[in-house]
Amino acid sequence: MIYDEIKNASKYRGISENLDIAIDFMEKTDLKNLPLGRTEICGDRVFANVMEAEAKKEEELSFEIHRKYMDIQIDLEGTEAILIGLGEIQEKEPFSTERDFGSCTADKSARMVMGEGRFIVCMATEAHLPGAAACMDQHLKKCVIKVAVDE
Repeated sequence: MIYDEIKNASKYRGISENLDIAIDFMEKTDLKNLPLGRTEICGDRVFANVMEAEAKKEEELSFEIHRKYMDIQIDLEGTEAILIGLGEIQEKEPFSTERDFGSCTADKSARMVMGEGRFIVCMATEAHLPGAAACMDQHLKKCVIKVAVDE
Protein backbone atom coordinates (compact mmCIF):
# COMPACT_ATOMS: atom_id res chain seq x y z
CA MET A 1 0.00 0.00 0.00
CA ILE A 2 1.06 3.53 -0.77
CA TYR A 3 -0.82 6.41 0.89
CA ASP A 4 0.25 9.95 0.09
CA GLU A 5 -0.64 13.29 -1.50
CA ILE A 6 -0.94 13.43 -5.28
CA LYS A 7 1.74 16.13 -5.38
CA ASN A 8 4.20 13.46 -4.15
CA ALA A 9 3.23 10.76 -6.67
CA SER A 10 6.53 11.01 -8.58
CA LYS A 11 8.36 9.55 -5.57
CA TYR A 12 6.87 6.17 -6.46
CA ARG A 13 8.20 5.95 -10.02
CA GLY A 14 10.18 2.84 -10.86
CA ILE A 15 8.02 0.33 -8.99
CA SER A 16 6.46 -0.84 -12.26
CA GLU A 17 6.13 0.39 -15.83
CA ASN A 18 2.33 0.45 -15.63
CA LEU A 19 2.38 2.37 -12.35
CA ASP A 20 4.65 4.96 -14.01
CA ILE A 21 2.04 5.37 -16.78
CA ALA A 22 -0.67 5.89 -14.14
CA ILE A 23 1.47 8.44 -12.28
CA ASP A 24 2.03 10.37 -15.53
CA PHE A 25 -1.74 10.41 -16.06
CA MET A 26 -2.43 11.58 -12.48
CA GLU A 27 0.07 14.42 -12.79
CA LYS A 28 -0.97 15.64 -16.26
CA THR A 29 -4.76 15.24 -16.11
CA ASP A 30 -7.43 17.36 -14.47
CA LEU A 31 -9.03 14.35 -12.79
CA LYS A 32 -12.06 16.36 -11.61
CA ASN A 33 -13.12 16.93 -15.23
CA LEU A 34 -13.00 13.29 -16.32
CA PRO A 35 -16.39 11.94 -17.40
CA LEU A 36 -18.16 9.29 -15.36
CA GLY A 37 -17.28 5.78 -16.48
CA ARG A 38 -14.14 4.38 -18.07
CA THR A 39 -11.34 6.50 -19.50
CA GLU A 40 -8.69 4.69 -21.54
CA ILE A 41 -5.11 5.44 -20.59
CA CYS A 42 -3.14 2.50 -21.99
CA GLY A 43 -5.65 -0.13 -23.12
CA ASP A 44 -6.34 -2.82 -20.54
CA ARG A 45 -2.97 -2.17 -18.87
CA VAL A 46 -3.98 1.15 -17.28
CA PHE A 47 -7.44 2.75 -17.27
CA ALA A 48 -9.54 4.96 -15.02
CA ASN A 49 -13.08 4.56 -13.75
CA VAL A 50 -14.87 7.64 -12.40
CA MET A 51 -17.94 6.99 -10.29
CA GLU A 52 -20.30 8.57 -7.81
CA ALA A 53 -21.46 6.73 -4.70
CA GLU A 54 -22.61 7.17 -1.13
CA ALA A 55 -20.16 6.19 1.58
CA LYS A 56 -21.44 3.59 4.05
CA LYS A 57 -20.72 2.42 7.56
CA GLU A 58 -17.67 0.14 7.66
CA GLU A 59 -19.73 -2.79 8.95
CA GLU A 60 -21.97 -2.59 5.86
CA LEU A 61 -19.00 -3.14 3.52
CA SER A 62 -16.62 -5.99 2.71
CA PHE A 63 -12.96 -6.04 1.94
CA GLU A 64 -12.16 -6.70 -1.71
CA ILE A 65 -9.17 -8.22 -3.37
CA HIS A 66 -7.81 -8.23 -6.93
CA ARG A 67 -5.04 -10.29 -8.51
CA LYS A 68 -4.49 -8.73 -11.96
CA TYR A 69 -4.73 -5.06 -11.02
CA MET A 70 -3.58 -2.58 -8.41
CA ASP A 71 -6.14 0.11 -7.53
CA ILE A 72 -5.19 3.76 -7.25
CA GLN A 73 -8.10 5.37 -5.41
CA ILE A 74 -8.59 9.14 -5.47
CA ASP A 75 -11.48 11.13 -3.96
CA LEU A 76 -12.50 13.91 -6.34
CA GLU A 77 -15.39 15.12 -4.15
CA GLY A 78 -16.12 14.12 -0.58
CA THR A 79 -14.02 12.17 1.87
CA GLU A 80 -14.02 8.44 2.51
CA ALA A 81 -11.99 6.10 4.63
CA ILE A 82 -10.25 3.16 3.00
CA LEU A 83 -9.22 0.25 5.18
CA ILE A 84 -6.32 -2.07 4.40
CA GLY A 85 -6.72 -5.62 5.67
CA LEU A 86 -4.01 -6.88 8.00
CA GLY A 87 -3.49 -10.17 9.76
CA GLU A 88 -5.68 -13.15 8.91
CA ILE A 89 -7.63 -12.74 5.65
CA GLN A 90 -10.60 -15.06 5.09
CA GLU A 91 -12.35 -15.47 1.74
CA LYS A 92 -15.99 -14.35 1.89
CA GLU A 93 -17.03 -14.47 -1.78
CA PRO A 94 -15.09 -16.85 -4.05
CA PHE A 95 -12.60 -15.03 -6.27
CA SER A 96 -13.80 -14.46 -9.84
CA THR A 97 -10.91 -14.49 -12.31
CA GLU A 98 -13.20 -13.00 -14.97
CA ARG A 99 -14.08 -9.98 -12.79
CA ASP A 100 -10.71 -9.91 -10.98
CA PHE A 101 -12.67 -9.61 -7.77
CA GLY A 102 -13.20 -11.43 -4.54
CA SER A 103 -14.50 -10.34 -1.17
CA CYS A 104 -12.98 -11.23 2.16
CA THR A 105 -12.76 -10.36 5.82
CA ALA A 106 -9.72 -9.24 7.78
CA ASP A 107 -9.22 -9.65 11.51
CA LYS A 108 -7.25 -6.38 11.69
CA SER A 109 -7.05 -3.28 9.52
CA ALA A 110 -5.38 0.09 9.05
CA ARG A 111 -7.72 3.00 8.30
CA MET A 112 -6.68 5.76 5.88
CA VAL A 113 -8.75 8.93 5.56
CA MET A 114 -8.76 10.11 1.98
CA GLY A 115 -10.13 13.43 0.72
CA GLU A 116 -9.07 15.91 -1.91
CA GLY A 117 -5.41 15.79 -2.91
CA ARG A 118 -4.69 12.32 -1.49
CA PHE A 119 -4.33 8.93 -3.17
CA ILE A 120 -3.87 5.35 -2.10
CA VAL A 121 -2.41 2.48 -4.11
CA CYS A 122 -3.87 -0.84 -3.04
CA MET A 123 -1.52 -3.48 -4.40
CA ALA A 124 -2.80 -6.60 -6.17
CA THR A 125 -3.68 -9.28 -3.58
CA GLU A 126 -3.92 -6.62 -0.84
CA ALA A 127 -7.32 -6.68 0.87
CA HIS A 128 -8.89 -3.22 0.91
CA LEU A 129 -12.26 -1.78 1.87
CA PRO A 130 -13.12 1.45 0.04
CA GLY A 131 -16.20 3.62 0.48
CA ALA A 132 -16.37 3.83 4.26
CA ALA A 133 -17.96 6.96 5.67
CA ALA A 134 -15.39 9.33 7.16
CA CYS A 135 -17.65 12.34 7.79
CA MET A 136 -21.29 13.43 7.81
CA ASP A 137 -21.40 14.23 4.07
CA GLN A 138 -21.33 10.77 2.55
CA HIS A 139 -21.50 11.69 -1.15
CA LEU A 140 -18.40 10.68 -3.07
CA LYS A 141 -17.12 11.24 -6.56
CA LYS A 142 -13.98 9.23 -7.05
CA CYS A 143 -11.52 8.03 -9.62
CA VAL A 144 -10.11 4.52 -9.47
CA ILE A 145 -7.16 3.92 -11.77
CA LYS A 146 -6.71 0.24 -12.51
CA VAL A 147 -3.05 -0.68 -13.02
CA ALA A 148 -2.20 -4.12 -14.40
CA VAL A 149 0.47 -6.00 -12.53
CA ASP A 150 3.58 -6.23 -14.70
CA GLU A 151 4.29 -9.77 -15.83
